[in-house]
Amino acid sequence: MRKEDASQPNRSNSAITTALAGIQWLFFMFANIVVIPISIGQAFHLPPAVVTASLERAFIYTGIACILQAVVGHRLPLLEGPAGLWWGVILSLAASTQAAGQSLQTLGGNLEAGIIISGLLICLLGLVGVGWWLRRLFTPVVTSTFYFLLAAQLSAIFFKGMIGLTYGSSIQPGVALLSLGLVILVLALSIWGPGLVSNFALLIGIIVGWIAFRLLFASQSSELVPAGSAFFAIFPWGGLTISPGILLALVLTGLISLSNTYASLEGTEALYDTPISAAQYRRSFVITGFSSVVAGVLGFVPYAPYTSSLGLLRATRILGRAPFIIGAVLFILLGAIPALGQLFASLPISVGDAVLFVAYLQLFGAALDNIKGMEFSYKSIYRIATPVLFGLALMTVPPTAFSTIPAIARTLLQNGLVMGILVAMILEHTIHWDRQK
Repeated sequence: MRKEDASQPNRSNSAITTALAGIQWLFFMFANIVVIPISIGQAFHLPPAVVTASLERAFIYTGIACILQAVVGHRLPLLEGPAGLWWGVILSLAASTQAAGQSLQTLGGNLEAGIIISGLLICLLGLVGVGWWLRRLFTPVVTSTFYFLLAAQLSAIFFKGMIGLTYGSSIQPGVALLSLGLVILVLALSIWGPGLVSNFALLIGIIVGWIAFRLLFASQSSELVPAGSAFFAIFPWGGLTISPGILLALVLTGLISLSNTYASLEGTEALYDTPISAAQYRRSFVITGFSSVVAGVLGFVPYAPYTSSLGLLRATRILGRAPFIIGAVLFILLGAIPALGQLFASLPISVGDAVLFVAYLQLFGAALDNIKGMEFSYKSIYRIATPVLFGLALMTVPPTAFSTIPAIARTLLQNGLVMGILVAMILEHTIHWDRQK
């Protein structure tokens, strides 16, 4: 009896920790996902009801996809959601298409068709087990390039939100100062906070920031228009059309987006001290491919495991699947219950961006870990410097500058992340770097 009594507080503490970790996962999922359907809606000039429907459906299906991966897929706590690589490609294409005076609806139909076909191909690769063989293409340098460029691309997006560009075309000093304070708070809690405080630094930052923003900037809150019948619409970006050039470029983008899967799954090996099996890759590919097909039909950005999940896992050191599944179930409820979705939609984007900015800093560490132990001479430094700096340089070029480039090339060239990974692959598999010392 005494042993049972003594163990009860531990069980209670464990349950509380799991519940809090689940809520932290919920906020992490929300902060990562919420801005994507909204930005796509703005890019394609979709009606407000369609944007709301996209947001609610994205919440529901993202939760479902996360549970599928955690239970029958790779079986790891990795957020499965709209991929940052695809997001950048779609936004860039929309900007350059509009600049060229071409139809956004036609582009939307081309994108939907390309996303569906790309998803089917990824599904097929998983079913036949080719994904395990393709792993050879993603060397440590390629994976590090992906980490560096993804961190740079998304940190730039988050930084713009942090300084208030979400609310206008100029910096909002008050919003920027609050965001800076949140970054400092979350970093301080992560580095110096004791035990659970450090583990839940991101959650604490979101709650404190949300309250502070509402007290200081209540007039900048926004409300969503009810989805209504738009919730059941398919192909919201435009009727399905196929452009061979764009289709080829999107299929290639889909294959490059597999870097999300490889980088995310390989990144967990050090955390769990367990190698990823071929079966895990196979199941992960099938679910990611299927989710991308669903994305094409319902008007989402295609899905992939979120490499940023590694940042959360590294920062919190809470590695169990139970909190992740709890967070996914709660995320489904956000989409299924409009009142809850409306409540969470009031979370200021600048607050979510400030917290995610800190979480994504961990990707820089993951990039360095991948090339740890490698020695670079004045010759072999080109192996990592060329793809990373080339990709970063492309990111500084405005999407509208590519409007004169043919569609098939434009799809790839205007995305620094895609081109950086391609250049890294080419350099890795055409040059014997071990001889360049």
